Formats: sequence, structure tokens, C-alpha cells
Amino acid sequence: MDEKNKPMPQLIEIEPMQDGYRWVAITAMLLAIGIILHTVSPNVGGVTPNWTIAMYSIVINLTKPRLTQAIGIGFIAGLTLVPSSKSAFPLGNVASELAGATTCCILVKAMFAAGIGEWKLRPFVTGFLATMASGGLFTFILKLVLGLPLHVWIFAMLPVVAIVGLLNGLITFFLYAPVRKLFYFQEGEK
Repeated sequence: MDEKNKPMPQLIEIEPMQDGYRWVAITAMLLAIGIILHTVSPNVGGVTPNWTIAMYSIVINLTKPRLTQAIGIGFIAGLTLVPSSKSAFPLGNVASELAGATTCCILVKAMFAAGIGEWKLRPFVTGFLATMASGGLFTFILKLVLGLPLHVWIFAMLPVVAIVGLLNGLITFFLYAPVRKLFYFQEGEK
């Protein structure tokens, strides 16, 4: 057969899995917003909300990613926080954000499996507990790096983590509904 008479290959259309890669776009957008707010937010009385945790908690609540995807979200969040970290050990962000995103994902999956996935306080609870996991691990790493006594970590650092956790839980709770509305509005649903 010569080149002119050769049949044209047919195009194959592949349907996207789940909701395609929309979750990647919303993740990137919210993580970028979180990083910017994390960088510019002032420290008030030793407390600054961790906008990045709040943003990936919103994403995980909204998109319900697989655990491997949530680990990827946490890894990217941790890496992006390293340059803007005001901490004595910026690389601790990688491990702590992995812990936070993993905790959030497991909680969301557990809540849906238990039949309480549509619970209105789910974003608050997951944002708070993701912050506790992330902040608890981060401050423990910092305690080890700086050689601080255990009582300093327990009585000085963990209470600050709990306050930031409450702030992040509230941020996650109050921003979840508007972000969800935007996410589904663009998709023509709900």
C-alpha cells in the first residue's frame, strides 16, 4: 500500500476518571492562596493561622481524593512552605504537611464511611485535627532540633498549636461553603 491509500488512524476519545483533573486545578489555586496568605499574615501574640492547612483541608473535604493524592497534596504544601517559613527548621514543614493532609483525608473518608460525611461540622473538625497533626509533628521536630525539654513542648508549644488549630478549623468551616459553591457552580451542579 502506498502512502496515499493508507487509511487514517481513528481518534480515540478517553473519558476522564472521576471529575477529571478539576481537583488538581482547585488544589493548585487554593494552595497558592494559602501560601500567599501564610507569607503575608502577621504574627499576633505568637499565633498565625496556617492558611495552607486550611486550604488543603478545604480541598480534601471538597474533592475527597485518594490517600495517595492527599499525600501528594501534603508533600507539595510542605515544599512550598519551606521558602516562606519563619521557623528555625523550615524542612520540618514537609513532614508536618504530609501528616496534616493524610490526617484530613483519613478523617474525611472515615466520616463518609460512618455515614456522617454530610455533617455540617466536618470541615471544622477535619481542619482542626489536620492542624493538630501537622502542628504537633512540626513542633515535636522543632523540639528535637533545638534540644528543648519535653515540658516546653507540652506546655508551651502544643497550646499554641491548639489555638492555631481552632483558627484553622474556623477558617476551613467558613470558607468551605463558598468554595464548594464556586466549584459546583462552574461544573453546573448543585
